[in-house]
Amino acid sequence: MPGLRRRLACFVYDGVLLFGVVMIAGLVYGIATQQQHALVGTTGLRVFTFIVLGAYFVFLWSRSGQTLAMQTWHIRLVTRDGQTVGKLRALCRYLLAWLWFLPALLTVWWSGLKGSGFTFAALVAGVLAYAALAWLHPRRQFWHDAVCGTQLITWKPVRRA
Repeated sequence: MPGLRRRLACFVYDGVLLFGVVMIAGLVYGIATQQQHALVGTTGLRVFTFIVLGAYFVFLWSRSGQTLAMQTWHIRLVTRDGQTVGKLRALCRYLLAWLWFLPALLTVWWSGLKGSGFTFAALVAGVLAYAALAWLHPRRQFWHDAVCGTQLITWKPVRRA
């Protein structure tokens, strides 16, 4: 099983790569809805982006078990018995993986504090706290993997001759 640092590095790299996915999704949404002002239709954009990100992760996890960042860091998602993850299990993992962010976002919302600095600090603290919960699991798994019956393994592709 990959170490916590490597899994977090993969997490950050996935976030960097998702910037492009989110930008394209925003462009598609803006064109499709003929959005003329950035503050109009934000709820629809959030829902659309959530669906696009879900489709991205579910497709890649159920197809090869890896996103591009996971390929780079030699990490693969499989079931507990080492099989390829199905679409329903991948969808469950995607939805539960939002627990990385949900407590921090709810804290920001409930506190009423505004500003990107506070939001960023809350998200970093929430992500680190959620990652630290892996130390409580006997196999050092993240909570959403334990619930969904999935695991991250170290995996390098077989070189072809």
